[in-house]
Amino acid sequence: MTQFDTVIRGGTVVTASDTFVADIGITNGVIAAVGLSLDGAKVIDAAGKLVLPGGIDSHCHVEQLEGDGSVHEETFGTAARSAFAGGTTTLIPFAPQFKGQPIAAHASDYRARAARSPIDYALHQIITDPTEDVLHGELPVEISGGVRSLKMFLTYDPFHVTDGEYLRVLAAAKRLGATVCVHCENYDAIGWRSAALLKAGRTEPASHAVSRPKVVEREATYRAIALAELVDQPIHIFHVSCAEVAEEIARAQARGVKVTGETCPQYLVLTAAEMARPGREGAKFMCSPSPRDAGDAAGLWAAIRAGTLDIISSDHCGYSFDGPNGKAINGEDADFTRIPNGVPGLAARMAITFSEGVVKGNITLNQFVALTATNPAKRFGLYGRKGSIAPGFDADLVIWDAERAVTLTNATMQHAIDYTPYEGLNVTGWPVMTMARGAVVMQDGVVTAAEGQGRFLPAKLSDDAKPRGVVPGDFDAALV
Repeated sequence: MTQFDTVIRGGTVVTASDTFVADIGITNGVIAAVGLSLDGAKVIDAAGKLVLPGGIDSHCHVEQLEGDGSVHEETFGTAARSAFAGGTTTLIPFAPQFKGQPIAAHASDYRARAARSPIDYALHQIITDPTEDVLHGELPVEISGGVRSLKMFLTYDPFHVTDGEYLRVLAAAKRLGATVCVHCENYDAIGWRSAALLKAGRTEPASHAVSRPKVVEREATYRAIALAELVDQPIHIFHVSCAEVAEEIARAQARGVKVTGETCPQYLVLTAAEMARPGREGAKFMCSPSPRDAGDAAGLWAAIRAGTLDIISSDHCGYSFDGPNGKAINGEDADFTRIPNGVPGLAARMAITFSEGVVKGNITLNQFVALTATNPAKRFGLYGRKGSIAPGFDADLVIWDAERAVTLTNATMQHAIDYTPYEGLNVTGWPVMTMARGAVVMQDGVVTAAEGQGRFLPAKLSDDAKPRGVVPGDFDAALV
């Protein structure tokens, strides 16, 4: 009988399509066999527990550089600790570009930071200034090197792009073979409402949600899709906050347009009312798009079940509440337009999705795996190595106690940020062990992972990123 390095014995193995009791044999960090009565030099008893593919968080901001020279508090080291604590084994953060600068201005610095990562990672490339040199000189190099997803902002200073710039990036992505990911909110509409709110003296964090209602996200989503349809370039819509936006995606999908979407835990368990907490407390819940109203989560779950939204990411973007460099970087009395947007969520993502989704009957166990691991791997060109449990895949595995009740606290998150917006939330289901490429990196809440242990994952061209070959009027302007 073949002896494996490690055998995970007797657990209930769950993939996006199947659920069955089996042993998993691991050799050299790779799944070598899935079967019964396997023998290993080391045996881990998983009887009575679920064995899941390690989670893939395909939307997170880690040690990200900002245009003012600052760097996000969450380092690759602390992000890995938090991710492993919550059952995630792969991250896809964002490499920056700033207006007036080439990609190369910060590429080597960010790659050096990422090289110290304890967790495996791929990269999205932010594009804010799509010059000819960027589109025809730098992007081909980036994409051939395995960075096959580009992030565009339709709002935010200083990141937002015009429709013309967005079209040029869509065309370049089509020629080169990349996915375009879009933050969809209307820049001018938000600026107009924000100015009016400030003029009316409404400066508090709660006005953040008022400044960017659903319609500004819905309009920008429709526009992003329409322009992508014009070019025949697949796009992925980040952090969908409500059913009205999901409906725009569903309408396009019904026309055959290659557009996909994701949502995040903050839109499933938080509401805009949290930002009305006394004093500065509401700043803890500020993110964009804003959390919506009670009852909106039900529409998102319906869109998830329909397959309109098929990924749940964290959009982890941590700014500490106290101290001079986080939410208060512009002063404790800063108005809502000057408070950094973003909430932390690396460790909470899978537990909230499981508890709110599987335990409460909103999704099946197999859908949970698809949403948190398999679909991100497929969408961003990592499938075959990440995202499932089968021979040849990396042994990124999570032993999950489906009945364990946990009250989320900042301590359980194990991140660098001094708060969690999910403080006090009760969840059912929690990881008891996380393995990354066959090595135990978390057991019973204790994370052990070494700097530099993670690997950069060059992304392949996914099927989702391939144009469908349909353009209006049979004229393909992207290829001229």
